[in-house]
Parts: sequence; C-alpha cells; structure tokens
Amino acid sequence: MRDKTIDYILRATWMSVSKMYNEQASVKGSTMSTGFALISIDPETGTPSTALGPKMGMEATSLSRTLKMMENKGLIERRKNPEDGRSVLIHLTDFGLEMRDFSKSVVKTFDQVVKSEIEPEKIETFLEVAYKINEIVNSKKIFKKQSLLAQK
Repeated sequence: MRDKTIDYILRATWMSVSKMYNEQASVKGSTMSTGFALISIDPETGTPSTALGPKMGMEATSLSRTLKMMENKGLIERRKNPEDGRSVLIHLTDFGLEMRDFSKSVVKTFDQVVKSEIEPEKIETFLEVAYKINEIVNSKKIFKKQSLLAQK
C-alpha cells in the first residue's frame, strides 16, 4: 500500500471497518448506521433530531430514512421538545437502550483490539495525523484557491 494515495488508504480502511461493523450489526438484525445513531442519542434526555445529522455527519435524507426505520423497529420514539414545541427530541426505548449497549460494546471491542495490537506511540501519531487531515480538509486549504479561480 506504499504507492497508494492517502485518500485511497483512508477509503479502503474505512470500508473495511464499515464492513466489519455491518457484519456485527447484522447479528442483531441491524446496521452500522443504526448503531451509530443509537450511540449518538443521549440515553437520558434524548437528542434533538436536528442535532443528530451534524453529530453523525449524515445528510438529512439518509438520517430521516434511518430514524424512520429505527422507529419502525421500536428502537426510538419521537417526543415534542418541552423547551421548544417546534422541535422533536429522539428518545431511546428500552429496546433501543439494549441495542445501544450492544453497539457501544462493538465499538469498544474494536478500539481495545486495535490498541492492543499497535504500540501507543503509533496510535498517538495516527491520531495526530488524522486530526491534522481533518483540519486541512475543513479549513478548505486544499481547493480554496481553485474554487476562487473558477468563480472569476
């Protein structure tokens, strides 16, 4: 993989992790995106539906589909926000809490195994590099100049 681009390595790695998560979720008749949503919902106070998309990095249409499916499976329920009647809070049902615990255990197991197989210094370096890549992408440093030139 030494000759591959950073983009390729990131995509290939995430695809492997995603496939692994989906395989584990399928044991319980679920999906990775459902598990991620369950982990992202506050188990005590619920989470505004509008806050879930940005928190998960999901588009509104994909999130709506996921939430609808979760509601149909009895994982969540929607309740009016008592502080703002215009918004809706997503709350976990008892079954949703059970599945949330399962999802968290899958993520923690992955984290523990990776950390047990890779030296702490390398994990620290990986995290530094990943955060820096995120910072570079989010700062628009890569295509900012090209975008401005295209507008002229």
